[in-house]
Amino acid sequence: MPRRITPAQRRSQNQRVHGEIAAPRRSAWEAVYALVRTIPRGRVMTYGQISEALGSLLSPKAVGWAMHTAPDDVPWHRVVNASGGCSTDRRGDLPVGLQRALLEAEGVEFRLSGTLDLGRYRFVPRVRRVKLRG
Repeated sequence: MPRRITPAQRRSQNQRVHGEIAAPRRSAWEAVYALVRTIPRGRVMTYGQISEALGSLLSPKAVGWAMHTAPDDVPWHRVVNASGGCSTDRRGDLPVGLQRALLEAEGVEFRLSGTLDLGRYRFVPRVRRVKLRG
C-alpha cells in the first residue's frame, strides 16, 4: 500500500502560510520573538514587516498569533498593524488601551485617529532574512 502524504508534507518550504509551516512551529515563533526583542523602546514594527523579515514564510496574521502567546520578555506592545494602530483592543483578554498606554510610556505619541506615525516610530532592523530550521 502506498504511503499517504499529508498536506503539510506536500507544502513547499517557500510557501507562505498563516501559521502552520513545515518547520516546527516553535522555531518559527522563536524567530518572531527574537526579532521583536530587538525593537528598541519608543519604536515599533508592523506585523507585515516582521513577516517580510522572516522571508514571508509566516503571514502577518501568524505573527499576530505568535505575539498572542509571547513570553514575558518579548515586548509584544511594540508590534502594531499596518496603519500604525493597536490591534490588541479587539482581543478581549487584555484591558482596552493597554498597548497604547505602554507605547505612550515609552514616548510614542498617537494621533487623534488613534494611530501613530510609522514614518517617525517605525524600527527598521539591520537583519538578513531569517531562515527557519526545517
